[in-house]
Amino acid sequence: MELSVFNDASKDKSGAIIEKWRVKLEDSGVRVIVGEHNSPSPRGVGYSKNQAVAQSSGSYLCFLDSDDVMMPQRVRLQHEASIQHPSSIVGCQVRRDPPDSTERYTRWINQLTPEQLLTQVFTSNGPTVIMPTWFCSRAWFSHVGPFDEGGRGVPEDLLFFYEHLRKGGGVIRVDQSLLLYRYHPQAATHSVLEATIWTHRVRFLEERALPHWAAFTIWNAGKQGRRLYRSLTAANRRKVVAFCDVDENKIRKGFYCHEESQERPKPRIPILHFRAARPPFIICVKLDLTGGAFEDNLRSLHLQEGQDFLHFS
Repeated sequence: MELSVFNDASKDKSGAIIEKWRVKLEDSGVRVIVGEHNSPSPRGVGYSKNQAVAQSSGSYLCFLDSDDVMMPQRVRLQHEASIQHPSSIVGCQVRRDPPDSTERYTRWINQLTPEQLLTQVFTSNGPTVIMPTWFCSRAWFSHVGPFDEGGRGVPEDLLFFYEHLRKGGGVIRVDQSLLLYRYHPQAATHSVLEATIWTHRVRFLEERALPHWAAFTIWNAGKQGRRLYRSLTAANRRKVVAFCDVDENKIRKGFYCHEESQERPKPRIPILHFRAARPPFIICVKLDLTGGAFEDNLRSLHLQEGQDFLHFS
């Protein structure tokens, strides 16, 4: 085993801390490789991860962000899974610290079914196995990568995950809590604008899912559903046959008019009760936020996720 650390122009004495640990680790038989650069400012998460990979030599890569903590069995259990699934990203369940931060997101990370690891890749939550838990073979990483090196504000993990899926990669999760996933306001993920993530998500949805559907319904006639409609290409907007909702006021209005459209007459999309609408659905309702009401409504239709509907919000 080896530990590959890349110090991205830190100003917090990280280098000195790493050197103290180098002695302990090497005494335990763990080779330590430390890289850094002398630029006055950081070059970003994607660049640093690529450098850490490039200077290492292992056949398998186990990623860990500097603010998280992994459990003693993580490498062994994920290595075993990776041998069985050589073209997959292997993740794991996590514990959040502080425990009450991002409760809905943490439940989502830990409770996705094996099938949902592939069907829920379009949601605002990002990769269905979170980046600090990733484990994969070096050969597969080289086939997919490297990470985007655009620097601050670039969702390098999401872009890599999408490329991984494009190349036929699988997604596996070891169902044990093998990572303490820390939440704090200074985390690099907070530098990525929601609008940037939105644009990538819409384009990936249009690339991967919508070509298979001649027509579809957007579930949510409110702000998020209308935003998705406006974000689609003109060709995909024409595939939207209806919005559906449970809000009687929206349903009573009867339609949504796309005022910004250059088409004449301007498109008027019907708004239906969800029971009157027909699948497939792109669902723009956030999960785990309505006390189970939305989930009950969806289950009542007896649809198959991935075939009859996809979650987007």
